[in-house]
Amino acid sequence: MDPSLRIVPASVPKTASVVETSNSLGLHDTLQYGPRTIATEMKTEGSLKDRLYNWEETQDNLKLTMMRNTYGLHAPMRLLMERRIASANPHMTLLPQTNLQLDILMGRDESVEAADVFAGPLSGPPLDIRQDMEKKHRI
Repeated sequence: MDPSLRIVPASVPKTASVVETSNSLGLHDTLQYGPRTIATEMKTEGSLKDRLYNWEETQDNLKLTMMRNTYGLHAPMRLLMERRIASANPHMTLLPQTNLQLDILMGRDESVEAADVFAGPLSGPPLDIRQDMEKKHRI
């Protein structure tokens, strides 16, 4: 947990530029870094994709930092401990896996996502829980 009050994820710097690959004269060092191309200098993925990819992590980090500043160090530590315990929930492998407790701790219980509506096939193979538990526990 990085104690940061950042609302949006940080933008990732470019992967290659003339400044990083320059020699003592300020020119691109072709022998060491290879030929200079626009493809290596341009970022192939947009910064919006990076921000969306890191959005939930940044928002979670912000909430934990605000909890730490408001209530003290014990509050985010307790929440992280409860999340870890809830994520280690054993489940039956044939039954669909839903972890309502973890969703509540993460704050996802108030939103409806596509996975909530389209959970999977309505009809599947017949449930043989006894055989599944024997396979799981190697009995």
